[in-house]
Amino acid sequence: MNSENYNFDEIIDRKNTSSLKYDFGPERKGRDDLLPLWVADMDFKLPDEIIEDLEKRVRHGIFGYTDPKGNYYDALKNWLRNRHGVEIENSWVTITPGVVYAIATAIRALTNEGDSVLLQQPVYYPFKEMIELNRRKVVNNQLVYRNGRYEIDFDDFEEKIKTGKVKLFLLCSPHNPVGRVWTKEELKRIADICRENDVYIFADEIHADFVYNGYHHTSFLTLGNEYLEKLIIGTSPSKTFNIAGLQIANIIIPNEKTRALFKRENEAAGYSQCSTLGLEAAISVYTKGEKWLEELLEYLQGNIDFVRKFLQEKIPTVKLIEPEGTYLIWLDFSEAVSDKNELKTLIVDKAKLWLDAGVIFGRESALFERINIACPRSILEQALEQLYEAISE
Repeated sequence: MNSENYNFDEIIDRKNTSSLKYDFGPERKGRDDLLPLWVADMDFKLPDEIIEDLEKRVRHGIFGYTDPKGNYYDALKNWLRNRHGVEIENSWVTITPGVVYAIATAIRALTNEGDSVLLQQPVYYPFKEMIELNRRKVVNNQLVYRNGRYEIDFDDFEEKIKTGKVKLFLLCSPHNPVGRVWTKEELKRIADICRENDVYIFADEIHADFVYNGYHHTSFLTLGNEYLEKLIIGTSPSKTFNIAGLQIANIIIPNEKTRALFKRENEAAGYSQCSTLGLEAAISVYTKGEKWLEELLEYLQGNIDFVRKFLQEKIPTVKLIEPEGTYLIWLDFSEAVSDKNELKTLIVDKAKLWLDAGVIFGRESALFERINIACPRSILEQALEQLYEAISE
């Protein structure tokens, strides 16, 4: 199914491009025969109008130190205003190479070694890694899996914050991997508990642009001025427009004191100027990329519909956790296998797929897998057929 202007069915050979997704099977899995649908980047090429802007910058031929000017701030502010109803000021923004880098920076800036940092598993695994590698204590408010959907246990959330003496909460919104797009009511409850207990919030909103029909992303920045004092927002065009390799993220910190703490730690890490091409790409995608994104969202919705129908008709023991957002879908294999070793054998050895094992997002998710659907439908169909044949054996 081609979209109106852009061909998302086109298969582009990414091998031998130093692609983490396609070229590192031997190093990471010990084999090179797996169909990869794991790491969160897309198999879709940027539209020509963006590539032309990058080519023009490349032809200039000089790639010296760079800093954002007004055109970057204007592009970012217009994007946030038009897509998410968010108003920000230029001074609130610090550019970093990525959101995970910013999370690690925030952990060091806002907490001390041994302090507690709260997350909500199953969650994007670098959250836990950044807490532990920076010698802080992980406190988990486990999401509740009920009737095929995940919810927040607010009683446990509040108790863990109080008894665990939590200093910082890492929020994934929309949530990776369970696909929840948190409601305004849920976010307000989180905000109130954190405010009452003097807890900083880092809201990772990198997937904000991937929300499907019937759902609405509420940025933490829109909840009210009373919640801005201890808030950091992580956003980036890297996920929306598949430019992670260009190393640019927008870290938005409204409060001057919190921002100063973050910037000081950022400078202590030796980071000052951003990537020249990353900056150029951010300006271009935020000003020219909206139509491409709209068509991409339609295509991804079609991919979700395809997965749902395929599982229902051919592999009913594998359950789709209905995604409200992100292009990473969460599959429940608990009716198909009995333990994580059997699941690994099924996925890797029999189906010859490279997915993200649920256990890396939290040990309670050992019978789940995360699959990246941001690929041509023919690749997705091939992956599901391989899974079907493996389960049918």
